[in-house]
Amino acid sequence: MPTFHYIALDQNGQETAGDLDAASEADAINQLRQTGLYPTSVAAEGQGQSAAIKKRAKATTKGKTKSVKVGVNAKVKSKSLMIFTRQLATLIDSGLPLLRGLTVLGRQEPNPIMKGTINTLADNVQTGSTFSESLQQYPRIFNKLYVNMVKAGELGGVLELVLNRLAEYQEKAQKLKNKIVAAMVYPIIVMFIAAGIMVFLMLVIVPRFEAIFEDMLGSKDKLPELTKFVIGFSRTMADNVWYLLGATIAIVVGWRMMAATKGGRRWIDRMKLKLPLFGDVQSKTAISRFTRTLGTLVTSGVPILQALNITRDTAGNTIISDAITKVHDAVKEGESMVAPLESSGVFPPMVISMVDVGEETGQLPEMLLKIADVYEDEVDNSVSALTSMLEPLMIVVLALVVGVIVMALFLPLIDVIKNLSGGAGG
Repeated sequence: MPTFHYIALDQNGQETAGDLDAASEADAINQLRQTGLYPTSVAAEGQGQSAAIKKRAKATTKGKTKSVKVGVNAKVKSKSLMIFTRQLATLIDSGLPLLRGLTVLGRQEPNPIMKGTINTLADNVQTGSTFSESLQQYPRIFNKLYVNMVKAGELGGVLELVLNRLAEYQEKAQKLKNKIVAAMVYPIIVMFIAAGIMVFLMLVIVPRFEAIFEDMLGSKDKLPELTKFVIGFSRTMADNVWYLLGATIAIVVGWRMMAATKGGRRWIDRMKLKLPLFGDVQSKTAISRFTRTLGTLVTSGVPILQALNITRDTAGNTIISDAITKVHDAVKEGESMVAPLESSGVFPPMVISMVDVGEETGQLPEMLLKIADVYEDEVDNSVSALTSMLEPLMIVVLALVVGVIVMALFLPLIDVIKNLSGGAGG
């Protein structure tokens, strides 16, 4: 009985190599599959290909690495998922079968958690599960939107098209997120720097100047009012520093506890939409996410009611979620989406008008995606305007805070210098 050399993938997606005796190449493949291995290369001893397989088998055995076992609560960064989706869409669009595409991506994936996930997906597909069923095992990686779009693509036979739409959706969502983060990071950093400078001045610098003033003037009554105020504020901070720290921690914990409740979350989300300067960006971002998600789902073949449920779960804002719930109930009763959108008070007249036109012309998915494009541009413009407005504003605020403290500390010194000059002249 001839000997066959093989390279195969185990259930964790790791390459393994060896040799076995079999009547034919088909028999060797069957034996490997019965042991839970998925052969990628099989050749009989003495054939031209067998030498190459043996050489690669030695390298595979030598460089074998442990596979990370991925649990159902595994989670990866949105960027890793976005790259995986785009690469898989490209491979399938190029004519590569799904299983082969997953195997290729599993081999080259640098992230161990994502690598283990892809390999498990490949194993499930190999054993007869659908791709969407396999994705459901990892709800924290592949959300309802992802799973349902893939399921719709499988049913319609257009998986490569749906994956391309998913990749495009994720890329635009990531781009939008980066813009929002960029707008928020600058003022937060400046605020922390301003707070740090003020605390340092009040707790370290001002007490030293206070000691100097006591030695030079003897009495606090001779100090200017601004200086008295700054010194009093400094003493209050120094005497109550632990109380202030405790109060800060209590506010943070209380805020999180309130955000964990249904009513508290709704109040916070409503305030986010009404905040000066930032509220406009939050509102436009929420509208863009709603229309992009719903439009992508419906375009991919997901039923409208199911798409509305998924969109509600991924809205990211309870006020928007409540509005989507009303839209869902109206559509379920055979009514238009326009009335509940209008009554929510969240969506601008332009959005409502475009949705109305989309329903009348039967082009609602296309209209929703157009709205998303418009509002993503609006977010971009709003973020740019917000950043250009905040930069000088924060610099002025920081300069005022530091300037007042410095002025308060140097006013008594100026008076002392004047008195000394007057005494010397006399």
